[in-house]
Amino acid sequence: MKRWPVRAAGQALAAPVVGAVLAGIGTPHLAASYLTAMQRVLPVTFCTVFAASANGRIETVSAASTYGHTAERTAERYVAERFDRLDPHMAWLAGRKLPKRPQLWLGHHRAEEVEDPAYRAACYGDVGIRERSSVLLLLPTGQRAAVSFYRSLAQPDFGAADFALLETHAALLADATAAHGRSAVAVREAAEPALASRLLGLSLREREVVGHLLAGKTAKETAREIGIELTTVRTHQYRAFRRLGIRSLKELLRGARA
Repeated sequence: MKRWPVRAAGQALAAPVVGAVLAGIGTPHLAASYLTAMQRVLPVTFCTVFAASANGRIETVSAASTYGHTAERTAERYVAERFDRLDPHMAWLAGRKLPKRPQLWLGHHRAEEVEDPAYRAACYGDVGIRERSSVLLLLPTGQRAAVSFYRSLAQPDFGAADFALLETHAALLADATAAHGRSAVAVREAAEPALASRLLGLSLREREVVGHLLAGKTAKETAREIGIELTTVRTHQYRAFRRLGIRSLKELLRGARA
């Protein structure tokens, strides 16, 4: 497992790659656009984009794969199980001192270097992923993001040439991810009522469950702290999400910032 600062890129970027990256900004297809773009220059199977606020709340989640919806389902589990707390890159960014200006790194690790067995199985072993290379961004505001590209067991190891290509495109990917975050906030502020007012329409128990989820608790942790069965928590969660007009924990966490 290693990380190193991104050096200033001196190489011109191909227009089709730049165009594909920028096409995802402000859309639900951010990771798919990144994957399409980077597959023009190196072989990768998955792409994920995870961004968190200074207080640790997940703000942006996007995932894409070359086959089916495997990456999307894996990303949903990543959020639901709060694997960001175990993610070596996101945890490392969270522990760093805030910089005076945006900072960029490249990160790389293999599946076997992930310590937590549940996280390793869900995001690597169960989906046939061997290793991950990431563009890591830390802003002076405390916001942090990881744009990651994955290789399957059938693909070659990431090498020096691959890292050089990622480094060349790191600033583009980081800037696009930051712009996507600003775009998403603007859209929500214009189109969605504040989550706080919508929560008033829930029952007391539903609000209690949602409150624990917003605080970063898993469903299992919520059940234990409230003192009810996990199936009951799931029922309250389902009813609350239906009343709020959302379908996933990811949407709930996004709405909390509106």
